[in-house]
Amino acid sequence: MDASNTQAFDACLREALAQTREWVPRWLGKLHSTLKDRELSAGQLSEKQGMLQARTTLESHRDLIATRFLAAFAESMENALPHTGTGSRRSPTVSFDELELMGDDQVQETVELARVQQVVKMAVDEELVTLTSRMSGAQGLTVVNPEANPLRVEVIVAALMTALKGLHVEAAVRTRWLQVGAISLGDELRHLYAYLSKQLDRAGVKPAGYVVTQTAAPRRLVAAASPRDEAVSVQEVLVNDNLLTLDHLHQLLVGNLDLNEKSNSKTAVSDNVMGRTLASEVVTLMLKRIAADERLLAPVRNLVQDMKPALLQLARSEPRFFADKQNPARRLLDAITERSLAFTSEMDPGYNPFSNQVRGIVRTLLKPGEDLAERFPSLLADLHRSQAESVAPAQVQARGLAVQTLVRVEQRNLLAERVAAEIRARNDFDKAPGVVRRFLTGPWSQVVAQARLEMSESSPVSPVDSPARRYSDILPDLLWSSQLALASLNRPRLVKVIPGVLRTLREGLDSIDYPREQTEAFFQALMGLHEAAYKTQRSSQEPPPEEEQPSIQPEMDDEPWMQRTEARDSCLMDDVLLDSQLTSTQPAFLETRPMQRQRDWAEVKAEMAVQRTSDLPVGTWVDVLQDGQAMRWQITWASPHGTLFLFTGANGRSLSMTKRGLERLLEQDRLRVVADHGVVDEALDEVARQAWLNSAMAQDKKGP
Repeated sequence: MDASNTQAFDACLREALAQTREWVPRWLGKLHSTLKDRELSAGQLSEKQGMLQARTTLESHRDLIATRFLAAFAESMENALPHTGTGSRRSPTVSFDELELMGDDQVQETVELARVQQVVKMAVDEELVTLTSRMSGAQGLTVVNPEANPLRVEVIVAALMTALKGLHVEAAVRTRWLQVGAISLGDELRHLYAYLSKQLDRAGVKPAGYVVTQTAAPRRLVAAASPRDEAVSVQEVLVNDNLLTLDHLHQLLVGNLDLNEKSNSKTAVSDNVMGRTLASEVVTLMLKRIAADERLLAPVRNLVQDMKPALLQLARSEPRFFADKQNPARRLLDAITERSLAFTSEMDPGYNPFSNQVRGIVRTLLKPGEDLAERFPSLLADLHRSQAESVAPAQVQARGLAVQTLVRVEQRNLLAERVAAEIRARNDFDKAPGVVRRFLTGPWSQVVAQARLEMSESSPVSPVDSPARRYSDILPDLLWSSQLALASLNRPRLVKVIPGVLRTLREGLDSIDYPREQTEAFFQALMGLHEAAYKTQRSSQEPPPEEEQPSIQPEMDDEPWMQRTEARDSCLMDDVLLDSQLTSTQPAFLETRPMQRQRDWAEVKAEMAVQRTSDLPVGTWVDVLQDGQAMRWQITWASPHGTLFLFTGANGRSLSMTKRGLERLLEQDRLRVVADHGVVDEALDEVARQAWLNSAMAQDKKGP
């Protein structure tokens, strides 16, 4: 990113804070005036009293609201910039799983938040598009990323909600403030966005562009990432999905509706009809989202849509089946969509048997009969069995060996870290030359750790002549003999200890099959130190020569070390071990967005990779560039401490990576996350978000 753009971006954020100190008090003044006007024009006593209470409460809290909002806004703006580019999942405003845990008051607050956001977005549409484009351009992006704008409406409204919720005022008062002040809030933000866009323009920042993409349904061209998409989506909702609101969905999930078919009361019958209707609406929207998910091959999406009659029929008897992750029907849908992520083409090995089995599942589900619910468990068991049988026994054994090997590698590396800490704590460690220190806290800590593991497996008691003891016992002689000032004073001892030290060192390194070529430089340096000490003649009264300064480089690489056989048994990805300068020449994913905002490049890349790695749970599907081709893999195992990962391909092959190797691929854009959550989970989150938008529009129609 150009340095001038960086300065322009930072200056824009500083100006946003300065402007906010001016417009927030102005907005609060407008809100006070509007509340007074509503109070005077109110036709009903209850409405007049409500406006009076809201106005008088505002008078006593104006300064506190302004102070808290500015603090919340500054913090939210700092955290609003995206730190990763790997997430394939759109972060929902309210997730499906969270909704079930909410209380009625929380649901209402969420609806109110949605309404305010929609009113404000309608007021700032054009200005927000322009500012977001400039903000993206200021961060070096050629394609607009809405999240690259830390001043977007969601951030500002969320900061306002945080400030208001921290006040000790009634919820009804906060609601009136938001309802009455939403329009004037939009006006203030419109002026703010226009002012900041002009500032970036004067600074020479070029706007990023919008990518035109083809949506799945309906077929129309839209500007990907444009804030206008939200408005279009809302209008479509009003026409097609007008039934489902967040409150209705919440009632369905928490069981507030009487869904007992045998109930005779009018209320129960009404609840039963409403529950079935809502369940059908959820199923319809869920399948609609899956149908638009282009990560699944088109034939698979069509097969899932063919299941709709069966799922709608099931919704009549089990209206909440989709919310129960243990329900056989939900598990079957999860299994089909999850497995389908393994295939990137209909020509992939294993796709035809899978698609044929799904067709058979659909045929079975569409057969007439009252036993529909009983068919799902057996179909699910058949699907799991066929998937297990599709993997060759040799691949199953290889995967088991890989997991066993990786567990042992992590155990040894963690123990090696403790051994290195013990060595560093020795009184004679800091005086040793850097080459010796690095060797002891690197390869030799692995040697000692391996010996201790083997000893703990064979005997709980440490024999005196055990390798673990001998490998630790040579430390005093090794450290002493490497110090010229000390070893030169006692040549007889030096001559006596050198053979045993060298013999034990080679024995230990051989015990872990450490590459001899990687340690020859150390042995040459060590023998050079010994030779210098032997040839030096001086009395104990002479001042010792200046010692080598402690190395400022890390004494131990954080990359988990593996033996050659361990790398082979765990199917370690070979090219991860190559020098980063070599691997960076591999082609990256062209459509991957560049880094959003650059500080110090090394610092940002390290922060980004660590966060990305921590966000990749077991079950995540990724594409990895190997030999110029994208290969689809799934994380099927992670070591207990998250330092090693095992991937499995659609063909049953295994591939392991260290955390460092995974981070390197992410940094180089050679690994792209396809899905880090279940397809059905994401579809249901979008259903909850749709209900959230419906609620906002319905509330807006009612008016304040």
